[in-house]
Amino acid sequence: MSKSIEVSAKTQEEAISQGLEQLGVSIGDVTVELLQEGSKGLFGFFGSRLAKVKLTLKDDKADAGDAHQMVADLFREEPIVRKAEKAEKPEKAAAEQENVTSVKPQPKAPKNPEKAPEEKKKEAAPAEKPKKAAPKAEKKPAPQEEKPAAPIEPAPQADPETAAGKAQQFLQEVTKLMGVEVSVAVSTDEEGNVKVDMEGDTLGILIGRRGETLDALQYLTSLQVNRGQSEYTRVTLDTEHYRAKREEALIRLANHMAHRAQKTGRRVSMEPMNPYERRILHSALQENEAVTTHSEGEEPNRHVVIVPNKKNGKAPEKTEE
Repeated sequence: MSKSIEVSAKTQEEAISQGLEQLGVSIGDVTVELLQEGSKGLFGFFGSRLAKVKLTLKDDKADAGDAHQMVADLFREEPIVRKAEKAEKPEKAAAEQENVTSVKPQPKAPKNPEKAPEEKKKEAAPAEKPKKAAPKAEKKPAPQEEKPAAPIEPAPQADPETAAGKAQQFLQEVTKLMGVEVSVAVSTDEEGNVKVDMEGDTLGILIGRRGETLDALQYLTSLQVNRGQSEYTRVTLDTEHYRAKREEALIRLANHMAHRAQKTGRRVSMEPMNPYERRILHSALQENEAVTTHSEGEEPNRHVVIVPNKKNGKAPEKTEE
């Protein structure tokens, strides 16, 4: 009976490649059946679906995967045996030579035969060292499977008729569709602005590359909260304290680039950022008398430029870097 396996991956090509690796064969040794096409969905999360394929070994290749594994196991064990044998042979030869030399000069003394086995034990000890290296590899994968996932405590539910309640309900539904289990806590400041803190996103799925996913979720939540309202309510999203960490990193970057512009006498162009991050850079260098900042370009490529102030009455070089 032919052997077959089912493999799921983001794309059909990845699923086929993983299946061939598991079976230890090439594409010509199997027949491929597409069970389910993959789909990225919205933002790479909403409605996403893995591709699923079925690989069936041809009759003459049914036992190729098992044979390949057996050969790999044989070659894996063979060097250990040969090393042990080579280590034991010189020790045995040395022990035999010492026994002969110790017996010839004093054949009648009864103490020499008793010392010989003790010396053999001391000399045989180094020959056992190669055998102790094998069990070390078996201890590596064990610790990773012992950590259970910590349960996430749900946040208190806000009134669904308020702006905070609308934001909380919307994000709970969206994160559930994304497959991310988080606790959505909401609060409102004195001006009526809503602050949302999502805990449990340890992998950074809700953050995305440089916070792009988090900014997109914040924009969608703001649209949901302000839909049909006469007054605008500002909504701020954060998860795992990303905003604070990102702000600290941007302030350090701004001071570093300001020092560079002051040292070289040339202006420095930063990478494109969203308006929120550009404001952090401007604010960080506002009190720095050695440089001035302004923004250039159009969205989404608008970026901050740091320009050193005039020195000795001469304007600095304005070369883009």
